[in-house]
Amino acid sequence: MAKGGGEGVIKALISRGSGGRGYSFSGCGAPVRIVSRSPAHYPRWRQDGVQLHQSPVRLARNPLLAGIKHNNRLEQVLIRAHLERADADEALVLDSEGVVVECASANLFWRRGRDVFTPTLHYAGVAGVMRRHVMSLLPALGYALAEVAVGPDALATADEVFITNALLPVVPVRAIDGRHYADRTLYQQLCPLC
Repeated sequence: MAKGGGEGVIKALISRGSGGRGYSFSGCGAPVRIVSRSPAHYPRWRQDGVQLHQSPVRLARNPLLAGIKHNNRLEQVLIRAHLERADADEALVLDSEGVVVECASANLFWRRGRDVFTPTLHYAGVAGVMRRHVMSLLPALGYALAEVAVGPDALATADEVFITNALLPVVPVRAIDGRHYADRTLYQQLCPLC
């Protein structure tokens, strides 16, 4: 908690600074720091769950950047801009081939029975720290995990869907474009561990 600020999120961005023309980073001698604070809205999400809307903005496949969280997130800016006009809390994001990747700012999991699925991130997406943590917890909880490359129809048969990121850390999905998910079995098991 920042002094006098109440609960919120503090974000720190560090860049190598301004470089030369043509995207060159030569001459970057003075790092730039940007620190910002925003209120936390995630407690409401954890209590109520979130509604996802499939974004028409798709992520380009780029295996050189897949899995890495970096500051070149223009696609997420476009996804968020569209999401702000939709009646949803988060976006279900596909890649350019129609494969489910993630949300605008979270990783995605779904459960069918004792099987848990998460998108493979070989071509796009961010391999978040909470995603990795949840993946490490599943075997001890008696679940099998599969990283898959599937379209959004795979979520239609899910018993439960949830999202993760370092700030959430785990939030249930109550609906995706009108399809409702009421089961929170795995979510309730994960909450005390995350």
